[in-house]
Amino acid sequence: MSSGKFATAINCMDGRTQNPVSDWVRSNHSVEYVDMITEPGCDKVISEKNIDLIEQIKSKVEISVNAHKSSLVVVAGHYGCAANVATKEMHIKQIQKSVNIVKSWNLPIQVIGLWVNEEWKIEQV
Repeated sequence: MSSGKFATAINCMDGRTQNPVSDWVRSNHSVEYVDMITEPGCDKVISEKNIDLIEQIKSKVEISVNAHKSSLVVVAGHYGCAANVATKEMHIKQIQKSVNIVKSWNLPIQVIGLWVNEEWKIEQV
């Protein structure tokens, strides 16, 4: 059982993105904790339907939702991603597609997309 309110972030493993995403989620969604599920280039992984990795990510999201009662999942992509070298526009498309895929899991959650820009600031997509 958990105490405190949780959200979940599917985020890149890049350490530069961890604090901006977590801080933004806590500030904008009144949660105390953010479960971080990391995968290099996660927006590309999900949007291009890497089934094995998606199943691993989904399993972790389900743990967060079931054990911590997380009601929000964010999918984040970021500037300067070493695992997903792409334009901002391509990242935004991948984030949007990834959000729709996570929504298709039919979990009792809100799902939103975030872009971490070159100043390490958050833009909701």
